[in-house]
Amino acid sequence: MSAEDVAQLVLRERQSRDRGWYEGMAACFAEDSVVEMSWSSGSGAGFVQATRDMAGRGDLAVHRLSPPTVRIDQDRALVELPLVIERRIDVDGVEADIASACRSQYRAQYGADGVWRIVRITSIYEKDFLTPARPNTRLDIDPQVLAAYRPSYRCLAWDLNRKGYQVGDDHLGDDRPEAVQAQYRDEMTWLHESHTPACATGSRKDRSV
Repeated sequence: MSAEDVAQLVLRERQSRDRGWYEGMAACFAEDSVVEMSWSSGSGAGFVQATRDMAGRGDLAVHRLSPPTVRIDQDRALVELPLVIERRIDVDGVEADIASACRSQYRAQYGADGVWRIVRITSIYEKDFLTPARPNTRLDIDPQVLAAYRPSYRCLAWDLNRKGYQVGDDHLGDDRPEAVQAQYRDEMTWLHESHTPACATGSRKDRSV
């Protein structure tokens, strides 16, 4: 039950999503998993299907990943994965790029079958950018329209909502630090709360990479 195994699970889920390997992506999730992101809230299986549907509509994204931090306590693991979501979009005929910085928190559990699986993903949004993709072009967007969105995921929410997705105003973001700190406390409580490991011997360990 190594931290490297957990890190590879999280990275494999992101790679599978970006490459359209949906069977492999689905295999990363436990049956009772939950995913909370800006545009999707529900089960892990539902998130995989929603991702497939999104790609089918041509709404594609890639994720630029930074090294994950992994903490393990018996059969539970908590991962924080910093990343940037990158999307090429069209704004009234002008090519543009959205880059949305966030950090995703993964809960993973070691099963009786000897396999780590994701049981929860929660995203914390930091900030985003919207820029023209080509030199000497200009985006004409009403500032008042963008001002209606929260700064931690303003451009992402604006673009997804105009395409028919439902992105609410209540997601975790660094512009609401108290809610973010409460999230961290909840994650650490889950990691260390009393539980029976599926396969562990000896003393409790908390390891990080």
